[in-house]
Amino acid sequence: MRVLVTGVYGRCGTAIIDHLHDREEYEFTYYNRSDRPDDHPYGGYDTVVGDISEYEKLRDAFEGQDAVVHLAAYPFTDGEWMDIFEPNILGMYNALEAAREAEVESFVFGSTNHVMGMYEEEHSPELYDPGYGLVVGHDDPVRPDSYYGSSKSFGEDLGRYYVENYEYPKRFYALRICSVRHEENDHPYGDAEQGVEDGEWERGSDQYEEEVARMKATWQSRRDFAHEIDCCLQDDSVEFDIFSGVSDNRSRWYDLEHARSKIGYNPQDDGSEWDEPPA
Repeated sequence: MRVLVTGVYGRCGTAIIDHLHDREEYEFTYYNRSDRPDDHPYGGYDTVVGDISEYEKLRDAFEGQDAVVHLAAYPFTDGEWMDIFEPNILGMYNALEAAREAEVESFVFGSTNHVMGMYEEEHSPELYDPGYGLVVGHDDPVRPDSYYGSSKSFGEDLGRYYVENYEYPKRFYALRICSVRHEENDHPYGDAEQGVEDGEWERGSDQYEEEVARMKATWQSRRDFAHEIDCCLQDDSVEFDIFSGVSDNRSRWYDLEHARSKIGYNPQDDGSEWDEPPA
């Protein structure tokens, strides 16, 4: 299977490189705004350099692909509208239009938990308690918490429009990714420890403990994320669907049963199993 990955050198894309690149059934093409030097940990891969707001170059990269994993986006909740528009609105349209013209069958979209972020805004920090009881599913009302979350909701809707109105893409998978981190912070203490390193709080402070509690609920390990991507790429039954991107955390509030039953997602990690950061 020939697979194009956009935005490959971000937190999620590099997890695909780490866990799926060497699989025999995949032939990956990477698309990113910039390449990496050969001596970089992710250097030496064959990368098409381009911006997703530039349609012609993006369209060329889609030619001959069987699937696309579209991760390229502006990823910050504090972004203003003009930060969001080109990468997340125009870029999403360009990617879907390129998939339609190039007759790409499967489109895996890196959406975000921030599509549903106002549930967390309303219920946190009590929500981080494993016994709180809220479960947010794929069919609950959308409640974006930012321009970023709204742009990803738009991407989900545009994906539905394309699969229901055009011949290609034939399948669209929206993954509402929660908290995937770079390898060095790939654990539930990652954000809290990064805050200590950045001087934002002290280890053991209330802020530190709240960050840990949140990550124990929202963490998606890199291997679980790559596994969920693999589940989507191997599936041929879905026309349009939305799945939570989260590990099997005891305190999670995002539903996993839908992803388990529809695409066979079987996450291996659980944030509650961690009592301290790695040595």
